[in-house]
Amino acid sequence: MILFEPFHLPFMARALVELVILGVLAGTVGVLVLLRRLAFVSDTLTHTVFPGVVIGHLMAGDDGIFWGALAAGVVTAVLLTLLTHRRRVSEDAALAMLLTTLFAVGVVLVSRQTGFTSDLTAFLFGRVLTVSEEQLVQTAVVTVVVVALLAVLRRPLLLRAFDPEGARAAGVRVGLLDLVVNIAVALVVVAAVRAVGTILVIALLIVPAAAARNLSDRLAVIVPLACLVGAAGGWLGLVVSYQASVEYDLRLASGATVVLALVALYGVAYAAGTVRRRAALSRARRRAALEVAA
Repeated sequence: MILFEPFHLPFMARALVELVILGVLAGTVGVLVLLRRLAFVSDTLTHTVFPGVVIGHLMAGDDGIFWGALAAGVVTAVLLTLLTHRRRVSEDAALAMLLTTLFAVGVVLVSRQTGFTSDLTAFLFGRVLTVSEEQLVQTAVVTVVVVALLAVLRRPLLLRAFDPEGARAAGVRVGLLDLVVNIAVALVVVAAVRAVGTILVIALLIVPAAAARNLSDRLAVIVPLACLVGAAGGWLGLVVSYQASVEYDLRLASGATVVLALVALYGVAYAAGTVRRRAALSRARRRAALEVAA
């Protein structure tokens, strides 16, 4: 069957496992990003991790990318938390300055290498088809840590998302929770950087959660749906890029194709959500009419 045929190849199977794990990780964190309206913060983190990726590569080759990204992710998560809690500079201005400064540092560093164009492309857009077993283990470990952390802190995190003032009144350490969220987003970027790059990871964070939100109003349903959409987008993107290359001799970047598959799934979810909302509205009107008639 066309949906399963590509994955008899070991490199395709590894790529699929990586994207399924990332779908679960990004889907879980992405729902929190959606609830907190932190899309711009997430976009900033995807760019500010970039110099860490470059420095790690310069110091230890491909083996250093994960650890360089991890160090940069933690540092920038802390900086973001501090900057966004200071009122001398507006939040969007602080984020923009941090994004442009650190991203420019990464570009300057990578431009000093002889393979500037190919290195920059790999860092920005990833190479999911070259994922190794070691990377799979690293991604799985990050996923377990992040999901467990969010599960333990789910109550205060939700209170912070829906009622920030109530959270402060209840004695919740809001600043610490914001740091946890920023670190969680940074860890998603760290886990995904080798597979889809620092640019495309924002789609993994935002699109599955937005698609799931169209399909349900219940948080207990939205989270698993977001994970499912993220994993399905990875699967379909790999299938499409493989079939285009093998059957039609069209070279499609796997990471970018995965993003397009996610957007297509969002379109389906949006259409289904529109039908769901209209049906719910129609039922509500019928009930109201019956109550008036009674």
